Amino acid sequence: MDLIEKMTSSELIFDGKVVHLYRDTVELPDGASAIREIVKHIGAVCVVPLTDDGDVILERQYRYAVGQILTEIPAGKLDYPGEDWTEAALRELREETGAIPRDLYDLGDFYGSPAIMGERIRMFLARGLTFSERHLDEDEFLDVVRMPLGEAVTAVMNGEIPDGKTQCAILRAARMIDEKRI
Repeated sequence: MDLIEKMTSSELIFDGKVVHLYRDTVELPDGASAIREIVKHIGAVCVVPLTDDGDVILERQYRYAVGQILTEIPAGKLDYPGEDWTEAALRELREETGAIPRDLYDLGDFYGSPAIMGERIRMFLARGLTFSERHLDEDEFLDVVRMPLGEAVTAVMNGEIPDGKTQCAILRAARMIDEKRI
């Protein structure tokens, strides 16, 4: 069965700084029509920064949408459509933590809510870190903390780190390290 839905019309409902909301009409595989409300986003990156002694560099910051302080890995949106994923990851890591990696490994893509949101987050693992000054955005307030990778995995598995991209990237990085693939 062909599972592809074909857009027949698209209406921009909201055009924001970060997100763009559309109401699309699609033709379903059986020929019927349906409405899809979707959020378009240019994409983002996230990085699991791992020190030589096995600590993950994490951030704690207040997330307004959920009304909580969350523990996450460094992350940020692309500056423009088509920006190089690696360059964006290096920039976000340096800005938020001051870390500059010797090695950067691509961990693949993460889609947090693909039923309604087109945001693609490319995940990375950074190793061989040296540190310089942070350069936070003017509206960015966060604390940088360290946690041994094993403890971070346990925190994910215990539900203490609810952020999806952080969960996925930490577990993927830990598994790849355990399997000596990185």
